[in-house]
Amino acid sequence: MSLADELMQLEQLRQRGVLSDDEFAAAKARLLTAQPMPAPAVVAVNHFRRSAGDRWVAGVCGGLARITGAESWVWRLVFAVLFFFAGTGVLLYILMWIFVPLESGPSSLVKPPA
Repeated sequence: MSLADELMQLEQLRQRGVLSDDEFAAAKARLLTAQPMPAPAVVAVNHFRRSAGDRWVAGVCGGLARITGAESWVWRLVFAVLFFFAGTGVLLYILMWIFVPLESGPSSLVKPPA
């Protein structure tokens, strides 16, 4: 439902007496100031980070495992199989290594030797 449709429904409710003028103004203000919710896929991509803890090389598979819910060994297997298709797996892994940031937090800090 578009914003115009929702505003029209609010106006109809006010005309029928279901909403008071104050309730109408508050509901209209909520509609006009509300931020649209991004799609879940967009949220997942925006939160995609390389893993600092679950990593063999760069943490790409650990990060993919975290956002998809699959085990990291499954992603490692996918990249290994893709390697046999003209090196696609290696190319994708390297690109993700370069462009996907490392997660921040206590687990990503490098501890100095004691």
